[in-house]
Amino acid sequence: MSRLGPWQPATVEERLDRMESLAAIRQLAFRYALCLDTRDMDTLVQLFPEDVRVGRDERGRAALHRWFSQTMSAMRTSVHLIGNHVVDFDDADHARGVVQVRDELERPDAGLWQVGVLQYWDRYVRIDGEWYFERRKFHRYYIVDALERPRAGAGLDHDPLTTTQLPEAWPSWGAFWKRMGKDG
Repeated sequence: MSRLGPWQPATVEERLDRMESLAAIRQLAFRYALCLDTRDMDTLVQLFPEDVRVGRDERGRAALHRWFSQTMSAMRTSVHLIGNHVVDFDDADHARGVVQVRDELERPDAGLWQVGVLQYWDRYVRIDGEWYFERRKFHRYYIVDALERPRAGAGLDHDPLTTTQLPEAWPSWGAFWKRMGKDG
């Protein structure tokens, strides 16, 4: 077994494929975090195969879209920072990974701004040349309330070049909250 899992590429082409696959898989984690934080559920579900399993009883991207929309509407702002990402290849088209994440979640209904650390335990699959999350399993280390909740423009002067603009600058942000019937 190599440091990248049990799959042992035999040729230069296979080794290059593994490195390109590693880069593509790591992009999945970054794109997932950005989609969550900008509430771009349409792009988020494209990171999973068409027949993705959702919970115990549902399948498909439409079901996954509903699940993520419901989950992410429970908080206003989220910030997911991707840290360590270890990937092990089982073969040329299947891999496993662990992604370390630091997250911040604004929960205005509870008056909380939470900070936490978690891991995703992933399975990846390549279908027709594209890598997808086959499965993501969430494991949390902790989540606690921040002692001081950030506010719009917190710690910044009123210069338009430094005023807080995120997450509202993303078109998907306003569209998501409009679909949910709430103000972003």
